[in-house]
Amino acid sequence: MAQPAVIKNQDLEVTIQDLTYEGMGVAKVAGFPLFIEDALPGEKMQVHVLKVQKQYGFAKVVKRLTDSPDRVAGADGAYIRTGIAPLSILAYPAQLKFKQHQIEELYKKAHLAIDVLPTIGMKHPLGYRNKAQVPVRMVNGELQTGFYKKHSHDLVPIEDFLIQDSKIDHAIVVVRDLLRKYKVPAYDERTNRGVVRNIMVRRGRATHQMMIVLVSRTWQVPHLKDIVEEMTLALPEVTSVVVNLNDKRTNVILGHKSKTIYGQDYLLDKLLGSEFQISPVSFYQVNPVQTEVLYTQAIEAAGLTGKETVIDAYSGIGTISLTMARHAKHVYGVEVVESAVRDAQANAARNHIKNVNFEVGKAEDVIQKWKDADLPVDVLMVDPPRKGLDRSFIDAVGYMKPPKIVYVSCNPATLARDLQLLAGFGYTPKQTQPVDMFPQTQHIESITAMTLN
Repeated sequence: MAQPAVIKNQDLEVTIQDLTYEGMGVAKVAGFPLFIEDALPGEKMQVHVLKVQKQYGFAKVVKRLTDSPDRVAGADGAYIRTGIAPLSILAYPAQLKFKQHQIEELYKKAHLAIDVLPTIGMKHPLGYRNKAQVPVRMVNGELQTGFYKKHSHDLVPIEDFLIQDSKIDHAIVVVRDLLRKYKVPAYDERTNRGVVRNIMVRRGRATHQMMIVLVSRTWQVPHLKDIVEEMTLALPEVTSVVVNLNDKRTNVILGHKSKTIYGQDYLLDKLLGSEFQISPVSFYQVNPVQTEVLYTQAIEAAGLTGKETVIDAYSGIGTISLTMARHAKHVYGVEVVESAVRDAQANAARNHIKNVNFEVGKAEDVIQKWKDADLPVDVLMVDPPRKGLDRSFIDAVGYMKPPKIVYVSCNPATLARDLQLLAGFGYTPKQTQPVDMFPQTQHIESITAMTLN
């Protein structure tokens, strides 16, 4: 029997050849790939093999022998260990190239000949996130906030999250210290006891309004009145405090029921001239600076002149719909989450935008209904979750046959798959424009316009 190229606990000297889509270094030993954290292409290093599977293995760096010119000196290892910012070791121009390259490679594998333009980056690629969701746990007998080490439930205490708005980081520390002061028990997932599981903070970049959500196992949070009083004194930007009930044994962060205990039920923010109200559980893009870039690019890709009828599938709270309505004849939004549709309708009224309609339902069912009602459609806008478009939705698109589709994607792997399927219905993509919505991370957002042959 042939000896495997690599065995567990082996010490090796390797040269990193590439990065995976998750931002891990790849070295090959006699053709066998090893995935290594905190490793960049071109670097030579001594590694220790941790795990070997049939097709690949994992190793850790023992000593770096050479540094890549793209390595960021003094990068904090906590951001890599927790997966908060796995690309923070890589210089920002190289991050932008990495994201363009990832899409190109996926297209190559899928036999798709589509031009991928250079990634549009940020001027200041730190502190951009307008939302944080951090776990609350006991660590060595003290209530802590931070982030889990990758593939574990070990909490790494963190105060500066690098990619979050610094005002949000400060708010988390204030809330953490109040929970400590009033001895509120942190949630214990092993026993399903304790009270506070997570702290969620949202902050409007344009409005500076702040919403704090305490995710709790029970409605009864000890000393809640005192905590809210002190919290709002220490954080004058807070306009909303909410308790969200999550009493299930689950990894899902938010439960289905919320109670507003201070201020309003929503947060206000502005994007591209429109004001939006955002409920605690509603989806809202986490990088407001780049969201404006993304939506501007999407409107350009749609080629709107003011005469078009647009369908916005996955319309959420109406951020894309209302932005496009300023450039189109009429926009129809469809969204499965009822509270998001209520937000979208309120947002349309708030901005005095009358050429929009929002409907609750599955996009694939509603667009078939609209087709059967002879709704004339010029552009279909899709912005699906990471899993991409359901096959039933793609079949519904094939039935409706809109002349143009603009696909806003947050996952290039499912984008490549969906473009292949849409090609089967006669859609030809022009080009893909990546927009860096998530600097310092491996996540990739892009826009692809396609026309019906």
